[in-house]
Amino acid sequence: MQYLAFEKPIELLQEEIQKLHETAEKTNVDMSAAIAELQKKVDETKLNLYTNLSDWQKVELSRHPDRPYTDYYIEKIFTDFQELHGDRNVKDDKAIIGGFGKLNEQTVMVIGHQKGKNTKARQYRNFGMANPEGYRKALRLMKLAEKFNKPIVTLIDTPGAFPGLEAEERGQGEAIARNLFEMINLTVPVICIIIGEGASGGALGIGIGDKVVMLENTWYTVISPESCSSILWRSWNFKEKAAAELKLTSRHMNSFGLVDDVIEEPLGGAHAEPEDMAERVKQYIIEKLGELSPLDAETRIQQRIDKFSKMGFYDEV
Repeated sequence: MQYLAFEKPIELLQEEIQKLHETAEKTNVDMSAAIAELQKKVDETKLNLYTNLSDWQKVELSRHPDRPYTDYYIEKIFTDFQELHGDRNVKDDKAIIGGFGKLNEQTVMVIGHQKGKNTKARQYRNFGMANPEGYRKALRLMKLAEKFNKPIVTLIDTPGAFPGLEAEERGQGEAIARNLFEMINLTVPVICIIIGEGASGGALGIGIGDKVVMLENTWYTVISPESCSSILWRSWNFKEKAAAELKLTSRHMNSFGLVDDVIEEPLGGAHAEPEDMAERVKQYIIEKLGELSPLDAETRIQQRIDKFSKMGFYDEV
């Protein structure tokens, strides 16, 4: 397992435990008492560390290289997944994957941003930054799900929509805006889950639903802390301050009423126990689909409109 900078105390304790295990094997001496004592320290350190994370540390956890991505959740939650490709206009954007899968016995359309586990995969997936054709593919799949009356689940994990010149030439802003309009009016249940990074329009492009939920150690805001820091202070050195000022964590978003729920992560983050995290996400989806499915389409759409219309702070004069 890879450790982040603030996880160094845990890493050092784990290294000591590993050394004791190796010594016990070589010398045939019982080290169980010493190992148990160190393991107790590890548990105490974890509890203290992860219950007092700063906003920036939560951003770091959301980007942990071992954190489960969309493909992992699809594999663990859905069966018989059939990926669908292309926007029927330009090409198949590898930064967004989607298709039909079975959730227990119910067919669901699942769509999500996909990053990559290594350099080659990250380049192939464009680091999870979708082009306009990615959002148009997502919309095509959503309309397909609507046609067959199947619920939609989106998994959001992106540092933002791709900002390249070619993306703007092909209508990046229009593609995202079209998705916002169309998702509000979908007649089927829609659940949107932020599983990692939720940045700007890149996240919003598949982020309008009956339930919008964040995993505990994720973030959701208009701009990344680094970009905010570079704009306000002309340097990335203030990214920690920017993270605190942006109020971007799941706790903040939930208190502002911008997300409906927060799914608690295992101690240490989603990457510490990915199977447990996938099971928690699965149970949430099952529960909420059970609540949303009996509602008629008009009621769901109106509730969606009312929810998003109430967001933000403003005065009428």
